[in-house]
Amino acid sequence: FFPFGFVSQLFGIFSLSNLFPVCCTRAVIKPKGYKAEAPNQVWSWDITYLASAVRGSFYYLYVVEDIYSRKIVCWEVRERESAEYASELIRKGCLAEGIRREGLILHSDNGSPMRGATMLATLQKLGVIPSFSRPSVSDDNPYSESLFRTLKYCPAYPGKPFESIEQARQWVHRFVQWYNLEHRHSAIRYVTPGQRHGGEDTALLEKRQRLYEVAKARNPHRWSGETRNWKPVNEVWLNPPKEIRAKDQKVGNSS
Repeated sequence: FFPFGFVSQLFGIFSLSNLFPVCCTRAVIKPKGYKAEAPNQVWSWDITYLASAVRGSFYYLYVVEDIYSRKIVCWEVRERESAEYASELIRKGCLAEGIRREGLILHSDNGSPMRGATMLATLQKLGVIPSFSRPSVSDDNPYSESLFRTLKYCPAYPGKPFESIEQARQWVHRFVQWYNLEHRHSAIRYVTPGQRHGGEDTALLEKRQRLYEVAKARNPHRWSGETRNWKPVNEVWLNPPKEIRAKDQKVGNSS
């Protein structure tokens, strides 16, 4: 017989996780990828907190963004999180954008307003296909997260809490107007989300490309390489496959 201490050491070495590593390792779930080649094919939405003047109390900003154009297609500020409020917002967004066919993808995280029975029933009625982030994966909803960073770190964001829900709504309205109509978004070649959503970006970018080519022809000594890439971004991915990520990284490094 082995001494008790030696048996304990053996048990530590040959534990179940060592003997059966495949069984004890958490399975890696690959996210489902979606490609948008035009507006109103894939939307992303989420809810973020807006501080109120009452300590520990918040207003809740619901925002839906088109991932192809980056346009904020609809938004609302409410006193609480609710699947009913969320479903009402999506109905308004579909009406405003003239969504009359099935196939729109609506991506979100796994919060209760996103998975509530009222919300899911509304999506089914509208012909909208729900998509959800993977459990415990923090970066599966990157478009909404990026938008909220832009909102909360913009210079105009209030330095103190909102005094009322009306004040919060007024500020968000001004932000959305600026974001959609004035903000030149780096991910879409520095056109505004509104221009991209309305199909104006192609002509604008062609004009920029010609201006750069003329400038280079006039002063070639000022250019060490090719001009900036002003070609429109023809497709946008949510959770792109590995080969697309590698291609985008290569293009980014060479541009």
